Amino acid sequence: MLYDIRLHLHYDYASAAGGGRHQVRVLPSTISGVQRVIAASLSFAPAPNERSDFSDFFGNNVTSIAFRDAHDALDIRMSARVSVSRPEPGLDVSPDIARLRQELAAVRSLAPDAPHHFLTASTHAGIDDAITAYARSSIAGSAASTAMNLCHRIHRDFTYDGEATTVRTRASDAFRLKRGVCQDFSHIMIAGLRGLGIPAGYVSGFLRTIPPKGKPRLEGADAMHAWVKVWCGRDAGWQEFDPTNGMRASNDHITVGYGRDYSDVAPIVGVLKTTGGQVGEQAVDVIPVVLEKA
Repeated sequence: MLYDIRLHLHYDYASAAGGGRHQVRVLPSTISGVQRVIAASLSFAPAPNERSDFSDFFGNNVTSIAFRDAHDALDIRMSARVSVSRPEPGLDVSPDIARLRQELAAVRSLAPDAPHHFLTASTHAGIDDAITAYARSSIAGSAASTAMNLCHRIHRDFTYDGEATTVRTRASDAFRLKRGVCQDFSHIMIAGLRGLGIPAGYVSGFLRTIPPKGKPRLEGADAMHAWVKVWCGRDAGWQEFDPTNGMRASNDHITVGYGRDYSDVAPIVGVLKTTGGQVGEQAVDVIPVVLEKA
């Protein structure tokens, strides 16, 4: 699938802000065998006094910006054309959990995609006894089947509610509420799998949404999305699951970055000097591109 993606983040400050430094992670990445970024751009208004672009430890695209002049608003615009072609899951060759632990012990690498980074508690996805007990009821014959079962259960048992949580909500809190958004459902699934000894990480990206039949697609109505990557053993490798929608990640999922949880791949983090609060808005368009045949 070929997509044109547009993202607009807008922030209004109650009073003029200055001395701001931010890191922005919204540019999709080229991922071998999964997706290819054909073109991408990222712009800011006002223009920052300093800007640098680099890749973080996990290989995510990061843009660091700094402002010396006072400003009362900030606009961030990203546009990209991305081709997504995820491989089909194929035959489940993942081991059971006992065998998975043996394979995990044999991994000597600490490279960014090594499963060891995604096994222990993190800021938003701590190991929680209640979540582990919930995940234990999902154990099937293999690691991949266990992950799929847990993905389906979270989709069935939890209520999507954009008002119930914030970006600071932890997995244990969202689990008790039994409601939240994609970020919360992903953290719950990550925490549950880690509690079982299955490495799991956070995926930040975009999801193409399809309007109801007979309804037009509303401009800006798409959103950033989150799902889960799971290490399913030496032969099966990393596989991705979307607990918000109870499915495996598909060609409608466009990846921005990977991390241990949201804190590693938040769209924007930083500091600034101001008084009062701020209000943020987000608009996303994920538009399929149909190329005409010559």
